[in-house]
Amino acid sequence: MPDDDKVDVTTGPLTDPGTEVDATDKTPENVPSTTGGEQIGRRQGMFGVQGTGDTSGYGGITRPVEMPGPSAPPYGGWMDDVADALTEATRSAGIEAGVEKVVVHRGEITFHVRREDLAATAKLLRDDERLRFELLSGVSGVHYPGDRGRELHAVYHLLSMTHNRRIRLEVTAPEADPHIPSVVATYPTADWHERETYDFFGLVFDGHPDLTRIQMPDDWPGHPQRKDYPLGGIPVEYKGGTIPPPDQRRSYN
Repeated sequence: MPDDDKVDVTTGPLTDPGTEVDATDKTPENVPSTTGGEQIGRRQGMFGVQGTGDTSGYGGITRPVEMPGPSAPPYGGWMDDVADALTEATRSAGIEAGVEKVVVHRGEITFHVRREDLAATAKLLRDDERLRFELLSGVSGVHYPGDRGRELHAVYHLLSMTHNRRIRLEVTAPEADPHIPSVVATYPTADWHERETYDFFGLVFDGHPDLTRIQMPDDWPGHPQRKDYPLGGIPVEYKGGTIPPPDQRRSYN
């Protein structure tokens, strides 16, 4: 068929049999990002593992690790209302430049705030009538070893039941000083989520009423979901064969 009859999957359907693009392919999470971001490293192989055998067979893949870049207003629809209301609320509370940047990525909005302003910003998001983000549904930890000076990220998922809106807050801390204020006083649902993030990533939530491990034993060394944590493991026997632990496997590349 003529080449001019074909359309890239990011812009329209292909006409070759069996390759038709449906609505799912055009949803924000499946459309490639077009915003320029900040490169914080490069990933080698399928999963970026180091110090172990790569059994995926894709060890030759090298790709950049990029953080989505800041977005410029207008953000679109209700996102502008939330951004404007948050800016006004933080200024009225004496928080200057509390929001470091706003990122709209794949149809979702994230407010990056300074860790010293996190507790006050969370309270404004809950109490301001224009915002009313009453529910914190989770706290996620992320470890980016290449993001120098801000290797540890905490991401807060907020829901406004009043306005039916969802946003995220994101704060960072360096590995050398992994302290972030707790938001349990504002969002009690953060209690176990902060404990889990502490357990697996080593982020210390100052002011938490009982910051102890929640899944690993109290005397467990290190934090297992950091990217530099050794995989380790034990041999597994299956139908007469033994599968070695990840750090003892051969590489197929």
